[in-house]
Amino acid sequence: MRIATLNVENLFTRFLFTRDTDIGHASRHGFSSEDLRFRLCEPNEKRMTAELMRACRADVFALQEVEDLDTLKRFRDEHLGGRQSWPHALVIDGNDGRKIDVGILSRLPIVHARSWQHLWDPRENEPRFDRDCLEVDVHEPGLGTVTLYINHFKSMRAPHGSKGPGRALTRERRTGQSRAVKAIVRERFGDDAAGAPFVVLGDLNDHLNDTSEGRSGIRPLVEWDAVENIVDRLPQDERWTHHFKGHQRLGLPEAYRQLDYILPSRGLAQRNPQLPEILRTGLPKRATAYGGKRIEGTGRHKPKASDHCPVVWDIRTV
Repeated sequence: MRIATLNVENLFTRFLFTRDTDIGHASRHGFSSEDLRFRLCEPNEKRMTAELMRACRADVFALQEVEDLDTLKRFRDEHLGGRQSWPHALVIDGNDGRKIDVGILSRLPIVHARSWQHLWDPRENEPRFDRDCLEVDVHEPGLGTVTLYINHFKSMRAPHGSKGPGRALTRERRTGQSRAVKAIVRERFGDDAAGAPFVVLGDLNDHLNDTSEGRSGIRPLVEWDAVENIVDRLPQDERWTHHFKGHQRLGLPEAYRQLDYILPSRGLAQRNPQLPEILRTGLPKRATAYGGKRIEGTGRHKPKASDHCPVVWDIRTV
């Protein structure tokens, strides 16, 4: 079972109303297919995203920033060979007001799914997860069943109207999400979860280095003794999955960091000592630390396949 995590960056379907559409009526009562036309947002970049995904040769994709299931199916049908290539797709609408959800695209059967978007943060009086922690069991007949926990944690951007470094201001939110994922795994597999066949993966929107921007908010999860951050198996200078171009006004320097994670249980990791792969062919050319081949048509900033790199790993035994 070859699994991958990828932030597909704005896999949206956007609606283009015809000139004679009564927008007021549409907003009050909804709309039908006769009222509008729609298209994938930035279709050229979606072609590039699909090329990047094909290069991963994965059986299962954990995806972040997908608008909804219909959008994922349309993307699959137009760019990835359709249902015959990817028969199993799942997106459950989560908590993000911008409609960026987590989902899964799989060649292998999905035999169980559970959303955790209902978890509540009583201190902040809002949902614990900005999107969801999507729990999915994937079954490979010759291997067995592996449970995936697909996540997209709170961004390090400063909240609107606030002052100060965004990482520090949003750290507590990611820390709470990290602890919530651990609790969810323990609820399913018990306190001795390290031997269970599960993988936590996704865009955790943080790294482990403490900087002038603030301290890490994901240590409770990434450094949990029940999991292994398999990207640590790679040489130090090969562990980054995202290029931050810097922010001159805020005094933030350019940086190459790991934001995307595959965290298998310790037992599963020990039974599968193979290295992960990080594919960087879809990054914009401004990420000069990568000097290899890129997808045709990639620009300095845009177009690009994604601003994140997919992380890919083979599970050969459960």
